[in-house]
Amino acid sequence: MGIEIERKFLVANDDWRPGAPGIIYRQGYLLAEGGLTVRVRRAGERGYLTIKGPAEGAARPEFEYEIPAADADAMLEGLVRGGVVDKIRYRRAYAGLMWEVDVFAGDNAGLVVAEVELERVDQPVSLPGWAGEEVTDDGRYSNAALSRHPFRSWSRP
Repeated sequence: MGIEIERKFLVANDDWRPGAPGIIYRQGYLLAEGGLTVRVRRAGERGYLTIKGPAEGAARPEFEYEIPAADADAMLEGLVRGGVVDKIRYRRAYAGLMWEVDVFAGDNAGLVVAEVELERVDQPVSLPGWAGEEVTDDGRYSNAALSRHPFRSWSRP
């Protein structure tokens, strides 16, 4: 069984920007309830179907399968519940770990989130200077939640 262990942070500044270009992502949810999600994703030229179970802290079961890109596109156009989440994902290495920085677009424009996947829940993480507030336990920042309640609809001071 696959296990995803990740921590998520808001991005505090643009110091992460130098580096390789990002990949365009489009993703939507066929199911997102009771902690169970079934996601379809287009990442660049590839398509994926991902099933995730309920989280226990920073860990949750995850199963991901590559599917034909045309199938992913068809599901994104006709089967998703809620909106499609558009973003550009950048990968940045820091202190021996690979960070993924997501710059959201569309209804979630203005939101920039960094995630780091870990091998174990208690693994120490050295934070880069551009990692701001940790939002691992704030469900509003999950992509499934953003598909139903986009960032632009949030009331902010």
